[in-house]
Parts: sequence; C-alpha cells; structure tokens
Amino acid sequence: MAPAVPLASLLDDVPVLELRGDAATQVTGISYDSRDVQPGHLFVALEGVHADGHRFIGDALARGAAAVLHSRPLERAAAQAAGSRFAAVRVADTRRSLSPVAAAFHGRPSRRLKVIGVTGTDGKSSTTWFIHQLLGFAGRRSGFLSTVSFQPGDAVVKNPFRQSTPEAPEVHGMLAEMAAGGREFAIVEATSHGLSDRTNRLGDVLFDAGVLTNVTHEHLEFHGTFERYRSDKANLFRRLGRPKDMDCPRFGVVNADDPSAAYFRDAAAVPVYSYSAAQPADLFAGDVRHDLAGTTFRLRTAAGSREARIDFPGPFWVENALAAVLAVSRMLAADPLELAPWASRLTCVTGRMDYVALGQPYDVVVDYAHTPGAFARLFPWIRSVSRGRIIAVFGSAGERDPAKRPLQGQVASRWCDVVVLTDEDPRGEDGMAILGEIAAGCEGKTRGTDLFLERDRPAAIRLAFGIARPGDVVLLLGKGHEGSIIGPAGSAAWDERAEAERALREAGYGS
Repeated sequence: MAPAVPLASLLDDVPVLELRGDAATQVTGISYDSRDVQPGHLFVALEGVHADGHRFIGDALARGAAAVLHSRPLERAAAQAAGSRFAAVRVADTRRSLSPVAAAFHGRPSRRLKVIGVTGTDGKSSTTWFIHQLLGFAGRRSGFLSTVSFQPGDAVVKNPFRQSTPEAPEVHGMLAEMAAGGREFAIVEATSHGLSDRTNRLGDVLFDAGVLTNVTHEHLEFHGTFERYRSDKANLFRRLGRPKDMDCPRFGVVNADDPSAAYFRDAAAVPVYSYSAAQPADLFAGDVRHDLAGTTFRLRTAAGSREARIDFPGPFWVENALAAVLAVSRMLAADPLELAPWASRLTCVTGRMDYVALGQPYDVVVDYAHTPGAFARLFPWIRSVSRGRIIAVFGSAGERDPAKRPLQGQVASRWCDVVVLTDEDPRGEDGMAILGEIAAGCEGKTRGTDLFLERDRPAAIRLAFGIARPGDVVLLLGKGHEGSIIGPAGSAAWDERAEAERALREAGYGS
C-alpha cells in the first residue's frame, strides 16, 4: 500500500485553475470510479463516453474521498449531503491531469527504471513478451505490461482490463511495484489509445527506447483518420530521451518493411535502428524457412550472420523476434548475433497461434488476429503450409473502426475457402449488421455455400468443425486470450480454446 501524501505534492505538473480546501490534505490513493473509492482517496471525475464522473462526486465523498479533481462546477448539494470536509481541485481536463497526478502519487517510478515501449498495430504483445524473455536470458530483471498479461512482481498475471493500456494509476502503480522490487527494466506495450494526448494514459511514463512493429488500419473510430492514428503512435518516439534519474541508452527501433518507418524515424530526437524480414537493415533475416513446428532463419548484420530457430509456428514471429533482439542488444550494448541461440528458448504469448489438437483429422488454430493487416500476413502463411482448405471463423468489434470490416472480408475471401462470420464483441451495435458489413467485402463468396453468418460464436465454431475435412485448417480468430465477449447486456465469460475443445469432444474426439 502506498503511503499517504499531501495533495499539494501531486499537483506540481498540473495546471490548477482553482483549489478549494486544504492543500495539505493527505491522499491515500487515487480512484476514477466512485465504486472503488476508499477513505482518503482522491477521486478524479473523468468525462467518459458513456458516463460523466462528475455525476458521482457525491457518491465518492460519501465513501470517504478526501479530495476531488474536477473540471466542471461542483454540485454544492451533493458535496453538502456527503457531510464531510474535502479539498477540491479544478483543472481544464481531468483526463489529461490524471497521468501526472498518478505519476507523482507513485513517486514517478519510470525515472528509476529503464523503460522500453512497444507500439504498432499488430505484434505488440508478442514483441513485449519476447523482450522480457530475452532480458531474462541475459540475467537482467524486468517487468512488463501488455494486452495479454502483466508482470509487476514475481508472478505473471492475466490482464484483468478490457483495454490494452490501463489508466495511468494502474500503469504507474505497476511501474512502482517493479522499481520497489529491484527490477531494472520495464517493457510497456504502448497502444495508440494510451499514447494519444486525448487519454494521456502514458503521457508521464519516461520511455528510453521505442519499438515500432507496423502501422496498418485500426481504431479509426477513436482517432478519426489514419494520419492521426499514426501520429498518436509516433508520440512514443517523440517522447524518447526526456530527462530522468539514470543514464541509459536512448534509441528507437523501426520495421524497415513498414511504409511508416521513415515517419517514426523522423519523429525521434534519438538514434533509430531498423530491422527487416525482407531486406538489408541494421538487423535482418535471410533464408527464412517455415514449417508447421516453427521457423529457421539466418540472423544477419553488416558484420556477419548466425542461424536462429523459433520453435513455434506462425508468420509473425521472425519480425517480432528481430524487433526484440535489436532492442535488447542496443539496450545491453551487445552484438545481436550473440542473442541468436536464445531465439529457440522463446515461448509464445497466450492466445497466439495456439494449436488445439484432440485427435481430429483437421488442424484447429486459435489466434488473436483481428485486423486486415494481420489477416494479410496470416492467411498466405497458412496457405503455404496447409494441406487442405482454410476455414476462417471471425467477426469485428462493435463500436470500433467500422471501416475495417469490409477490408477484413476482402482479405479473408481472397485466401480462405470458407468464411464463417460471428460475434466478436458487438457491444451496443446490431451484431448481424456488423457481420453484413464484413460480408460486403467477401467478394466471390456465396451465402450458405462458402460464406456463413452465425452470430452465436459457439454455434459458429461447431459449424466450422462440421464443414472441415481431413487436412483442412480451421482458424478461430479475433478473441485469442480474451476472457469475455461484450454484448449489449455487458460482458459474458469466454474462453476460445476451451470452447474449441468442448466442441471437438462433442464431435467424438479427445476421449
């Protein structure tokens, strides 16, 4: 538990418009959900998409909040009804102010860590996980935050949030735990939402190194345009090199095969290095040979080469491993070729290219791929290694980037023999309308023959298994590690692998 700190100490980097009450008020924690408030907390009233936290200030005070951070006028009646004294700080934007307040409350922990940020549309979680493992193989202690899981202490725990980048109090709380536990490095998956000035979730994390995987079509419902989406991601590179309490290499790492590599290089005021799976770069791969058990390749630099092997299958891992090896070698001032033998020790992140085998005569793979760009890399690779047809089961998230839906359908219809469209996270949207938008891009497919729309995901999985013949590959895409499906009524528990196993057992396999 963090010690109590005076309110005034949290406001050094916050433009305060008005302060009422005692600036020496002791704060024992930070909450932005009134239901989480405990006595002594600072309640931050965020203006959300579906609810305005200012409506719940009275509830927060009734639960014992000692102070309130707000941007709208306080409702006197609610404050008086709480029957308690409190301090109130008014700012122009509570969401932007939450980040510096959280950083200050937790002692600005990123100043005491060497922080590597990983951004991109696809491959962020895997690259983050690879960097963490490589540092461990080198005998260095690190913690990490990713879409899939966290390791702020000794144990890896599943990410409990339905957002890849948590709000600033959680981010800085975990960084503080890493620093207190004697960890040297923190690897932070840095999403476009987290890097955006609109949310500012990562605005007060002092990054030393930034890694770019790729930039493709995603999250335009939030960013508005591809240009803004890319610019928000590039905030990671713009912020590299800010002053902190330790000496540390400061650099960027970009994917030379991505069209946005030069944009990110230009955004940085520190050296930027490149990797590639297709062309000469600071670190690149040659003689890439895929098989169903993994990938063998030559790890190359200008000084030489060395054979490396990744012992799990999939088309993405060479790029992700190159990014991780380059970042770790630069951070440790090591020859990247010396890290080549460690590639075979890497393990895959949960929910990525997860094979489900219960004795069925066709392959079943669970993967998180859900963007047109991820599809464009996954499907050709599956085609190159498969013996039969490709059957893809996927959907598209509601209230998220509808422009990508027909693009998903377009890529899937090009490479897959059968497409089964189903719910992913429809949220408040009409689920069948979402599937219709994907189907609009499925050129050359015929409903009821090689294109099926089945909203119920368990039924869609069983439909795909019923269609599958010996040698086929059934791809269950879009959910991966996620533990729920979000619909109009809220979240329902979900485990893609477990559901696939259940369906296979119902079909008589695995017994």
